[in-house]
Amino acid sequence: MSSTQPVAERNAPAWVTWLLIVLGVVFIAVAIYYFATPAKSLPSFMPGHVAGSNHHHSKHGIALLALAVLSFIGAWFTSGRGRE
Repeated sequence: MSSTQPVAERNAPAWVTWLLIVLGVVFIAVAIYYFATPAKSLPSFMPGHVAGSNHHHSKHGIALLALAVLSFIGAWFTSGRGRE
């Protein structure tokens, strides 16, 4: 006697998972840019741009890394299967 259970649907559409993964990668790239670039060399549209400053914005980079981790956690949760 075999009992077949219906397959559970995803928690969220696949595009949400991919969007969160892409956002996580972008957040990591921008965080590395903040760590490596002094404030005077940042584009003027980015927060932290200060003309003539050699200061690196580590706090901005750390915040972006935290956002990247949250994005990847969100992608992990949305990639799972729903419960019956």
